[in-house]
Amino acid sequence: MSIRPQTLPKARAQIIQRMLSLNDQPSPFLQADDENVVSRIASHLRAAELYWASADMTALAMSAGSQLTEARWAVADRPSPCGLLYLEGGVGTVQVSPNLSGPVQALAWGPSSDGMLAVTHLMSREQFVGDGSVRFPEVLPPLLAIREARLPVTAEPVPFADLPAHEGMAPPLPIVSTLAAAWHLMQQPQLVERVSVEPDRAAARSLRRAGERTDPVTLVSLRRQYVPQARDSEPSSSRVYRHRWVVSGHWRDQPYGPDRALIRKQWIPAYVKGPDGAPLLSTERVNVWRR
Repeated sequence: MSIRPQTLPKARAQIIQRMLSLNDQPSPFLQADDENVVSRIASHLRAAELYWASADMTALAMSAGSQLTEARWAVADRPSPCGLLYLEGGVGTVQVSPNLSGPVQALAWGPSSDGMLAVTHLMSREQFVGDGSVRFPEVLPPLLAIREARLPVTAEPVPFADLPAHEGMAPPLPIVSTLAAAWHLMQQPQLVERVSVEPDRAAARSLRRAGERTDPVTLVSLRRQYVPQARDSEPSSSRVYRHRWVVSGHWRDQPYGPDRALIRKQWIPAYVKGPDGAPLLSTERVNVWRR
């Protein structure tokens, strides 16, 4: 099941409702007696600004994230202090239990009592891959909270290799690097377009009846980065592009300061090239993050 931007507010409300009902129907992943985890995730979701990343944006964040080796997780680096980001197409598979794995469809974040950033991984209910040993309640929300990562909030970037383990598990690096890249890209208007989308009428009515918020969703998609050249469209040309593809990002030495005498590394993000509307090719670099 694919969640549309207009239905994300309702999906958020359903996730919260499910989180608060764990005492009646224990989750196979989050323990019902762990009130701190359950209440914190529900609190983050209630306060979250909602984001929906298109498939192009997701692919770009995955590719750009593969070029990052470190990141900061401070409030100033996030698009909002608390957020829920749905990533169309998913951002990689995580092992939930010895018998169950599946792709992460969304990420939620917010503060924790230990001063670290708590990042919750959410998985679509239709996309579990297991051996049937885990039983689920009959009624499930569109997205399920499956695990959590803790990331240090520091003044300086922290290398991904130095991220601490939480509950015996290290953060899944492809996913946290994608999140870091998505935050950077979302705040660069020359690369991405942000459009506010209201919930659809049916979802809004349902939310109002339940006393839930009807927040708009920020739809994040790529601006058109490619201007067709004459040689690309001429029938006689040997270079007729029929697909789009991700061009890898890179680091650049950027002069700054008085008389531009100082040099610092600046990330030049990856971008998507090819005719507008053509199918997007998944490169080998992108595929490795989906494994």
